[in-house]
Amino acid sequence: MKLAIYQGAPTDGDEAGAFARIERCLAAAAAMGAESVVFPELFLPGYNRPDLHSARAQAQGGAWEMRLSDLCRAADCGLVIGWAEREGGAVYNAASCFDRSGHKLAHYRKVQLFGPMEQSVFQTGDSYCLFDLGGRRAALLICYDVEFAHHVRALADQGAEVILVPTANPAGFENVSDLLVPARAMEMAVTVAYANYHGAEAGLAFGGRSVIAGPDGNILAKAGGGEALLIVDLAAVSAIEAGALSTQRQDKRDLP
Repeated sequence: MKLAIYQGAPTDGDEAGAFARIERCLAAAAAMGAESVVFPELFLPGYNRPDLHSARAQAQGGAWEMRLSDLCRAADCGLVIGWAEREGGAVYNAASCFDRSGHKLAHYRKVQLFGPMEQSVFQTGDSYCLFDLGGRRAALLICYDVEFAHHVRALADQGAEVILVPTANPAGFENVSDLLVPARAMEMAVTVAYANYHGAEAGLAFGGRSVIAGPDGNILAKAGGGEALLIVDLAAVSAIEAGALSTQRQDKRDLP
């Protein structure tokens, strides 16, 4: 299976522009043989736009999801994307995964809300989400979630092999993509795909440096500070010898 991550400029409320980029990226990734593309956090309607989150949030099965499904089917390429979800009076920082036929495989709500902006707008998620993708057991986290080792461990304990992470990591926190994401991948012997923004939105600058880290902690692909579409063949991950993988999950001891 070939997996892609897209690093792009923030959408800043421009839904038409966002969907045009999604269509373009899906077509480009499919042309290079990718089965799925991971996009950043809150790509719809934008991350640093709390004025839009509640106003534009949509329910599952709404117009955004229907259009995303159609784009996947047309491109023959799946996607993972972050978006603002509404359920009744609650708004969630959510992510969904669609396969190449447009079928929704998974939906997840962010558990670890970051900072006053997110905490003032969104409700917290309360469950993990695992599913099959390209013959591998996959899971979703969103941005800050992956910085907490116990969430990655819980997913690994449930059989996750690949963790897909839409993110909106600000500039100044590059240690997350440079250090924490590879560490989380290595500790739990999982592949982590971390898709960030570059540029700025409503005064908030993002750090770029999107990354795919393999289960041995090595970097499979990494972006710099501009637009990028990274593609990795996960067959290379399957070739990593078991002796090169951490056994921390099995060896962990808890003191009384």
